[in-house]
Amino acid sequence: MAGKSKIKKYRKPLNLNIGMIIFGVIFIYVVVCVIMYFQTSHIVRYEVKEGSLTANNTYRGVIIRDETVVYSQSAGYANYYAREGERVAKNALVYIVDETGRFSEDLEAAAMGENSLTERELTEFRDEIINFVHEFDSANYDNTYDIKYSLKNTVLKLANKSMLENISSLSGTSGVNINYFYAPATGIVSYWTDGYEELTAQDVTSDVFENKNKYEKKQMLNNSLMASGDAAYKICTSENWSLVIPVEAARGAQLVEEGYIKVRFLKNQYESWAEVKLLTNADGNTYLKLDFNNSMITFINDRFIDVELIVEDETGLKIPVSSIVQKEFFLIPESFVIPGGNNGGESIMRQCYLEDGTISSEIIEVEVYNFDSESKEYYLDSTFLNAGDVLYKLDGQETYTVSKRASLTGVYNMNKGYADFKQIIILYQNDEYAIVKSNTKYGLNVYDYIVLNAESVSDDQFIN
Repeated sequence: MAGKSKIKKYRKPLNLNIGMIIFGVIFIYVVVCVIMYFQTSHIVRYEVKEGSLTANNTYRGVIIRDETVVYSQSAGYANYYAREGERVAKNALVYIVDETGRFSEDLEAAAMGENSLTERELTEFRDEIINFVHEFDSANYDNTYDIKYSLKNTVLKLANKSMLENISSLSGTSGVNINYFYAPATGIVSYWTDGYEELTAQDVTSDVFENKNKYEKKQMLNNSLMASGDAAYKICTSENWSLVIPVEAARGAQLVEEGYIKVRFLKNQYESWAEVKLLTNADGNTYLKLDFNNSMITFINDRFIDVELIVEDETGLKIPVSSIVQKEFFLIPESFVIPGGNNGGESIMRQCYLEDGTISSEIIEVEVYNFDSESKEYYLDSTFLNAGDVLYKLDGQETYTVSKRASLTGVYNMNKGYADFKQIIILYQNDEYAIVKSNTKYGLNVYDYIVLNAESVSDDQFIN
């Protein structure tokens, strides 16, 4: 019997395709690059350009005046004869008090008949109504009551002549007892109180502005009953007055450098110049005090008022706030820095040791990041220096031990292919951008490229 033949499966030889190998290598490379891309922080550059920031210069302030509350010395019904906002002379009649209440009735009966207003008197009404229409804001509906009381006082002024003519005849009437009260000094009369009459600029705190809903303005009404000791009216004796507004400390420091600022009052678009002073009050907050020497009478009925400070917008190099970083440097006295190295920069002479232990010195070129003209000190990087290094003067044996440090505000410039710190001087900034001073010796120039996010790089890091 013939032997059985053993059948083996034929295996095809492995044919390597050079195209498949190249494709596989490229695929693996792409996968690795994608993984590395998502695992590393990305450095985004930003081109420095000139620009400006428009600051929000609208504020609400509290008015501080030289005002005195005059209290009634008699109980009864008050009748006022000086118009709100009118200047009265010393010893001029301001109001009378009818102890019985019969005077108003008898006066009204005596004045019955046809009355007419002159063209000038009608103009006063029209002016008040027109001003109210232009200034009305539905968000401050309470102001409607102010115009109501103001018009009442205007009517009172126009009726003064006929009233005063009848006072002498009626004051002798049986049952009528009238007391006369005169102005203690020359000033502007107003008929309301709010408890802030003795408030000073130094007393202003955040509570003054935050408690707006609790603010109460009490009006004195004609022919109203008052007790002895009640507030009868106020008199403002000086045209000098102030407006105190809350500001951020940095912004306040910038504004106070102006000395005087033009202020626009949003109520009537009136503009005036004010002297600027900066206050830090008991609550720790910063306030701007604007001093005026005119127009007090225009705002005699206001305690709080909205204003716009008219200042020029800050212009310079515009950079994102995310690019700003703080960096620490060694401070080296000017006498220990050698000007004019091989590349035109500065150098230092540092103590070193030779191989045999002998003390010697070496000259090292350094990069200067800032010079303080007041302290006469250079800001040098810690790349070539360490705390404890000993420096020599070029022309003497006096030494200086490196130790003093200070920080600078700046950004990372990437023009040279690595993160190069550049100092900046911030003129103004908001939440997103800052305006920095241009054409500084150690700073930025227009069209420089900086790192958008300073946290994404380290100092002197190479950037592809």
